[in-house]
Amino acid sequence: METLEKKKTEITFRNVTYQDIKSIVNIKKKPAKSKFKNWFSHKHELSEDDNVFLQTLIDDNELYLQSFNEEQLKASFILPVLFRVKFIFDDIRDWYEYSISAKINNVTLKGKPDFMLAKGDELPERPYFFIQEFKPHSRPASAKDQLLAEMLVAMKINKKNKIQGCYITGQHWFFLILEKLENKSYEYFVHEGLNCLKINELKQIFVNLQAVKVLFCKD
Repeated sequence: METLEKKKTEITFRNVTYQDIKSIVNIKKKPAKSKFKNWFSHKHELSEDDNVFLQTLIDDNELYLQSFNEEQLKASFILPVLFRVKFIFDDIRDWYEYSISAKINNVTLKGKPDFMLAKGDELPERPYFFIQEFKPHSRPASAKDQLLAEMLVAMKINKKNKIQGCYITGQHWFFLILEKLENKSYEYFVHEGLNCLKINELKQIFVNLQAVKVLFCKD
């Protein structure tokens, strides 16, 4: 009985399912339509060095990226992109596998996100953006479910009604927006996805990440 009770009151990001999330909050997926227009139309001029860097990243990885395990994908592709964006400014920086948690409707969601952009010095205090990577040994949908759980926690911590994130499955990056409505239900929107092995789409990914620093890192 103790184990059963713990499952009802505490769920880790690693083990969360969409059914778990729906049992905690009233949430629905909605058509994206023009929801990402402001984010994806952000103006950021890529330098010639940026263009060379992104093309080289594709050239070095396109033959094998689909067969990469989790650590290889991170080391060879995801982290170089994130470091190039340079998520360190003011008192905000990038955090990798640091713990966060919050109690939402009597259930504690907790865990260590793959990546979050957050304010803080030695520990993350106010998370603004998340990236969750698909684990090859788990369900493909789990990256989205984990991301939603992480974003719910961040919204509770920040007392905000909107947050953005991204989940990655192989070569595809899916950007996501989560909103809390006045009736305390939630809606989320998922972009159709960008293929990081296509140069124009990788450039869009890069610009989207640069936009996060300007558009979403606000209290």
